[in-house]
Amino acid sequence: MEIKLDNVCVDIPVFNSQGRSLKKTVMGFATGGKVGLTESGKTVVRCLDNVCFTASPHDRIGLIGHNGAGKSTLLRVLGRVYTPTNGRAVVTGKVGSLIDISLGIDSEATGIENIFLRAALLGIPKKQVERELDEIIEFTQLGSFIHMPVRTYSTGMHMRLAFAVSTMIKPDILLMDEWLSVGDQEFQNRAEKRLNNLIERSNVLFIASHSRSLVENCCNRAIWLENGKIVMDDSSKNVCEAYFGINK
Repeated sequence: MEIKLDNVCVDIPVFNSQGRSLKKTVMGFATGGKVGLTESGKTVVRCLDNVCFTASPHDRIGLIGHNGAGKSTLLRVLGRVYTPTNGRAVVTGKVGSLIDISLGIDSEATGIENIFLRAALLGIPKKQVERELDEIIEFTQLGSFIHMPVRTYSTGMHMRLAFAVSTMIKPDILLMDEWLSVGDQEFQNRAEKRLNNLIERSNVLFIASHSRSLVENCCNRAIWLENGKIVMDDSSKNVCEAYFGINK
C-alpha cells in the first residue's frame, strides 16, 4: 500500500461563465479555489493547488478547513474519482469510501435486493453478502420492510440500510466526509460501534470534518487546507490548536 501526492493540482472547468466577472468572483469565494483562465481562454477553478504529502501505515488523518477549502476534492483524488490536472497521485491498495453511502440504491427494489446491488457497486463478493446477510438485516432493524421497495421507507430507514451495506467493506484506505449520523440515539450507538470496527480494520483513514473533538480524538495527524493549498500538516493536536485556537 502506498499513498503519495506530489504537487497535485485539480482544475475544474466552468462552462458558460466567460465575461461574468461577478460570477467568477462569487464562485471563487464560494469554492475557496482560484478562478482563472486556461491558455485556450476557458474558465477554471483551481480546487487543489500543489498539494504534497505521504501517508504512512496506520495513519488516521483529519482534513480540516472551511467549506470549499478542497477537502472533498482531495478525498475524491484519493478515491481515484478525480485525476490530477497537474502533478502525480500514487494511491495503491483497496480504497473504501463512505462519502455517498446511498449511491446505487434503487428506490423500486426491495431492501434485500438493494443490499446485493449496493454491495456489488462496492466490489463486495456475492458470497460475502450471502454469508453476512442475516447480520445485515438484523442490524438495520427494518423488520418486514426489508422485503418492501425502498420508496416505502422513511429517510431514517433508507439511511440505516445504506449504512449497513456500506460498512461491509474491508478497505486498506478508508475515506469519510464527516462522521455519519444515522437513525435514533440507540441506532447511532450501534452504528458508531460498527464504524469504529471498520476504522480498526482499515490501514489508513482520511476523514474530512469540522469537529475539533473528532479530529483530536480519532486522528493522529491533521492536514489544514485553505484555497486548495496545505497550510499545515502536523499532529492533530498541533493543527487543531493552530486552526481552532488553544483550548483554555
